[in-house]
Amino acid sequence: MASVNPPRGMRDFLPADKARRERVLAVIRDRYRVHGFDEIETPVMEEYGRLHAGIGGDNEKLAYNVLKRGLDADAIRAAADDPAELTDLGLRYDLTVPLARFYASHRGELPTVFRSIQIAPVWRAERPQKGRYRQFMQCDIDIMGDASARAESELIVATLDTLDALGLEGGSVRINDRRVLDWMLDSFGFAADERPGVLITIDKLDKIGPQGVAAELRERGAAASAVDAFESFLTRPMTLEYNPFGERQVRKLLPAGAPDEVVAHLVGIGEAVAAARAATGGAEADLADIPLVFDPFLVRGMGYYTGTIFELAHPSVDYSLGGGGRYDGMIGRFLGQDVPAVGFSIGFERIVDLVEAAADDPRPAVVLVHDRDVAERDLLAHKAALVAAGSRVRLEHRTKNLKALLERATADGYTAFATVSAGAVPGSLELKPLA
Repeated sequence: MASVNPPRGMRDFLPADKARRERVLAVIRDRYRVHGFDEIETPVMEEYGRLHAGIGGDNEKLAYNVLKRGLDADAIRAAADDPAELTDLGLRYDLTVPLARFYASHRGELPTVFRSIQIAPVWRAERPQKGRYRQFMQCDIDIMGDASARAESELIVATLDTLDALGLEGGSVRINDRRVLDWMLDSFGFAADERPGVLITIDKLDKIGPQGVAAELRERGAAASAVDAFESFLTRPMTLEYNPFGERQVRKLLPAGAPDEVVAHLVGIGEAVAAARAATGGAEADLADIPLVFDPFLVRGMGYYTGTIFELAHPSVDYSLGGGGRYDGMIGRFLGQDVPAVGFSIGFERIVDLVEAAADDPRPAVVLVHDRDVAERDLLAHKAALVAAGSRVRLEHRTKNLKALLERATADGYTAFATVSAGAVPGSLELKPLA
């Protein structure tokens, strides 16, 4: 017998699950929009060459590719070793590459500084496991055309506000800058050709600790003097400043001589976020109270990041709930001239599982349980009268097991029911609450 399950790594959603997801998405959309972002839509497929242009990092290896039309078996066998000869399109594996193409296509129709929302599914040929799917929803906000710290600040404020609106107060953002990371590795003496492997190991710092990182770097064959310098820096005695995101604290977490321009950019983000949070909380802008944490060893895996990078954290879980960064070089690949760009993506599939049952639809939700001899025109009249009064209404045939029917309706979010017999006058039904 053929399987009736969805493909591995993809899911069906029952009505209650779908309604829950849509309620969470509605909150996300609303908070993004009030912060001045506008929603766009891009195709689910892009050209093969665009998706495999070397800007998507490891995600390019996970892309679902689409065979060219009209290929016969001989043509497929002849080009089996060269996917580019077999495919011309692919399903998008993220929303950033399509956004860069979109901006290059429509720049003349967009504001000088464009703030976009993209909320849509993406596809990756992942190995399915808990929390990792082959089709999943991404919720992105991006700002193009603004190279200042204001862009990052707007993204962070909007994201934290969205988290609060979902009932997940207490979130924070870990922040770093790829330029600082590159400068730091250079100052320790790591050669350029060994840095990709070094970054992979550094990304494990919070899991295996300084000694573990140093040991793995040595196993990788990294320059011994660079590893020694790095380990010495990681294990140095240090007293943290009270201010967690001021210039002194940022510099204290870095080797001496950190680039002034990058430090100023990071501090500017902190000051702007502090001012915004204070404006909504009625307090003075205090950098000590903002939910930003400078982490000089935050890596983020995407190769297209050129500056600031960040991850969204929440005390209820030990994994990130989203992330993003600045990718100033990507749009230039399509447009021929660089355009500053930065984005933040909420991990919807992770967040939706943390959000408590969203507030039910404020409208009454009514099940009309009717006898089989009630005329269709009367049923529709009863339903129309309740809909006109502001209710959501479902029609159900009366069954022998009325209790099971009502329990299912309750699970689906219905709050009241009425029984309908032949001859009942529309508008006269007695509504009874569902437990």
